[in-house]
Amino acid sequence: MEPDQPVEKLPNLDYAQWKYQLLLPDEICPEKAEIKKKLMEAISEHNMAPFYLNLCEELKWTVDQTLLKKMNEENEKKLEKLEASIKDALENLGESEVKDAMLAKADHFNRIGDKAKAIPQYQLTFEQTVGSGQKLDVIFTNIRMGLFWRDNDLTKKNIDKARSMVDAGSDWDRRNRLKVYEGVYNMSIRNFHKAAHLFLETLSTFSAVELMDYKTFIYYTILMSAVSLDRPHLKKKIIDSPEVLAVVDSLPFVGEFMQSLYQLNYAPFIQALAQITDLIKKDYFLAAHAGFFCKEMRIIAYSQLLESYRSVTLEKIAQSFGVSVEFIDSELSRFIASGRLNAKIDKVGGVVDTNRSDSKSIQFHSTVKSGDLLLNRIQKLSRASARSKRTHQRFLQQSLRVVFKLFRKT
Repeated sequence: MEPDQPVEKLPNLDYAQWKYQLLLPDEICPEKAEIKKKLMEAISEHNMAPFYLNLCEELKWTVDQTLLKKMNEENEKKLEKLEASIKDALENLGESEVKDAMLAKADHFNRIGDKAKAIPQYQLTFEQTVGSGQKLDVIFTNIRMGLFWRDNDLTKKNIDKARSMVDAGSDWDRRNRLKVYEGVYNMSIRNFHKAAHLFLETLSTFSAVELMDYKTFIYYTILMSAVSLDRPHLKKKIIDSPEVLAVVDSLPFVGEFMQSLYQLNYAPFIQALAQITDLIKKDYFLAAHAGFFCKEMRIIAYSQLLESYRSVTLEKIAQSFGVSVEFIDSELSRFIASGRLNAKIDKVGGVVDTNRSDSKSIQFHSTVKSGDLLLNRIQKLSRASARSKRTHQRFLQQSLRVVFKLFRKT
């Protein structure tokens, strides 16, 4: 497969998203009837019998035996053609044609949702494939299967394999696509900082449309960056990003969420965060982390506000966030007790005192510590009188470099 050829969505992660949403309570996902219709149309179109059986098992649906029989018959006919194609390629054609025929069979199993048969067939295809780029395409498909079926072992193993091949030499497109794949995997396992870093690296070069569309990619990039970047970097890499600005207005609540956090408008931020959290609860990759994300974003907002004051009343904080004093008291108490906020609450006065770490004091103690280390090294030098003059000079030069660094710090 050439790098500029469109990559088929195999498996189509939209189906995993729809399946997950059908598992949610009606109050979280009220549009389940429409989702079910779309998913059943896709199942029927692609004869996804194994996926349909899995769906019926998880959702406690009654299996439509007529539909199932029709899909199985179509799949048997398709499989016979694929087997004949492989046999013909082995007997009459070259290695490239054999590889293409094997890949078509693997793609068929993948398309209908038969993971158990697809994985070994892709392995046979991989072994038959010569070019590193085409081998990477097979690995990328395995990663998508891992993401589709929530098989973290399959995903991680193939990401590691792909990374080693890319490091050994690969084209620009596949190198960038791998970063997006890695970012999605890290996002799904709650490594938000790594996901943000990888997404930001491919913000202007995104091409992994087989995973998601560009608008969804920007949505994930904003969320991962909001929870991972400090305020200056959020401004530089997200708020002022042309790629983000071109899309953000079409993403519900995301623009308000992003701008209000940066501009310290905490009441609209809290409202937007609540809406974003509701969206995350319906997201296949992020739903398990909805509570964590919401908590971390509140901590970031509280930290930003408290950094502006040495002492501030609970009433003032409550007004800033548009919530009750009791709510803020409970929130701050919990985060302070867990060590997430560097402050203390004066319950009598209704005041929050911020315990700022003195950067000069920290720098002073670091300098003293480094100075003690330098003195110890000099004492060792004085005792090592038997050493050569050249060793003495080298040691003194190293010690002088340490001294210069200390002066620069202070």
